[in-house]
Amino acid sequence: MTRHENTVAVITGGTQGLGLAIARRLAAEGARGIVICGRHPGKGEQAAAEVRTMGAACRYVQADMAVPEDCYRVVDTAVETFGRINALVNSAAISTRGGLLDTDLALWEQHMAINLRAPFLTMQRAVKYMKEAKEPGSIVNIISMVALCGQSYLTPYSASKGGLATLTKNVANAFARDRIRCNGVLVGWMETPGEAEIQRRFHGAGDDWTVQAARKLPMGQLVQPDQVAGLVSYMLSPESGVMTGSLVEYDQFVSGAYPE
Repeated sequence: MTRHENTVAVITGGTQGLGLAIARRLAAEGARGIVICGRHPGKGEQAAAEVRTMGAACRYVQADMAVPEDCYRVVDTAVETFGRINALVNSAAISTRGGLLDTDLALWEQHMAINLRAPFLTMQRAVKYMKEAKEPGSIVNIISMVALCGQSYLTPYSASKGGLATLTKNVANAFARDRIRCNGVLVGWMETPGEAEIQRRFHGAGDDWTVQAARKLPMGQLVQPDQVAGLVSYMLSPESGVMTGSLVEYDQFVSGAYPE
C-alpha cells in the first residue's frame, strides 16, 4: 500500500516551485489524481506532463486565483475528473513588496485576494464536497514565517499570511468532527523561481543570489521545495492521524530566540 493511493488532490500554484514539488511528491507516493493550476498554459501543461511521468493522473487548469470563479472551478475540476477530492494544498501566493506607507489600495487588495481570499474559497468548495462524501479529508495551507511579523517591506504579504494562519485554525476546529483536517506550514526563506524573480525585481539580486543569501543563514542554505514537500505529503496523508489546527514552523531561525 502506498501512502497516497486513495488521494485526489488539488494543488494551487502547482506549476512551479513548492506547489510542483508537492505534486511530484504525491505522484511518487501513489496519488490517484492531481489537479494543478496556474495562469500560464505552457508552463502548466509542461508541469502536468512531468507529474504524469511519475505515474499519477494529472490535469492542469488555467486559473487566476485572484478570480473567485477560478478558485471554485479548480476544485470542481477535480471532482468532475476523478469523482472526488480529499486533499487540498493552497500554495499559490504573491509576495510583491510594499510597506505601510507605500502600499496602495490596489496592492493591498491583490494580496488579500490571492493569499487569503483564494484559500478561503478553495477550502469552502473542497470542504463542501468532502462533507457530502462523508469521508476524511486533509488540507494544508502554505503560509510563511512572516505571518508572525515580517520585514517592513512585507506589510500586505505578512497581513495576508497572518490571516491565513488564523483561518487555518478556524477551519480545523469547525470540521474536526467531520474528519476534515486543516493544517499550515510556516515556511522560511525558500529557493524557488518565484523568489528568484522577486529578488531580481525588488532587490537587484544577481545570478548568484542564492549563494549570497545562504552565507547569511545559520545552516548555510535556503529552504528547498523538495524538503517541504515531504512534510506536506505526510500532513496530507492518513499517517498524520488526528493532526489538525497545527501551524508548523519550517525554518532555521527559532521564534522567540534573541542574540546572545
